[in-house]
Amino acid sequence: MLDIQVIEDPAAATVALEPVRSRLLSELVEPASAATLAARVGLARQKVNYHLHALEAHGLVRLAQERKWGGLTERLLVATASSYVVSPGALGPVAVDPDREVDRLSASYLIALGARVVREVGDLVRRAKEAGKRLATLSVDTEVRFRSAADRAAFSQELAEAVAKLVSKYHDESAPGGRAHRLVVVAHPLPRKSDPKEPS
Repeated sequence: MLDIQVIEDPAAATVALEPVRSRLLSELVEPASAATLAARVGLARQKVNYHLHALEAHGLVRLAQERKWGGLTERLLVATASSYVVSPGALGPVAVDPDREVDRLSASYLIALGARVVREVGDLVRRAKEAGKRLATLSVDTEVRFRSAADRAAFSQELAEAVAKLVSKYHDESAPGGRAHRLVVVAHPLPRKSDPKEPS
């Protein structure tokens, strides 16, 4: 089972987002039969089977085991991942694209960058898995509390200068066998738990 599966196919995204099917996916972290799931979610076994067939057809669940009970065969299915995320690529031409955003200091641009990370890394993970290789990545996630807007601006300037210095030191456009990497640095206010509408 994957930790996270990025859903690229629009039809698979539609199937996964349907509330009953989403609930069934969450129940299938461990293998279960349609009869077991029906008892858990309070639906008829036939309805559960219908939803499971749709999930299986789109590669969101897979057969884990078959058990024989007299003349019957019971199929136990399991989710293909612990969690799922829909790639912006599933939206086709209306998907968000940072190249279309003019204001690089806007929240819209930041969202577009995040969407591009999901799309690109999701595709790279899929290809690495198909090739039986690991994908080398780097993630840095931390929090900083600024005393003032002036401190935030100073931090942003110093960070930009430090990144530019590192990039100029290690970037080699003509290195034989080199591989380009995307570096994205973002900062946004943390949502307040008491107020979901965070001011900008």
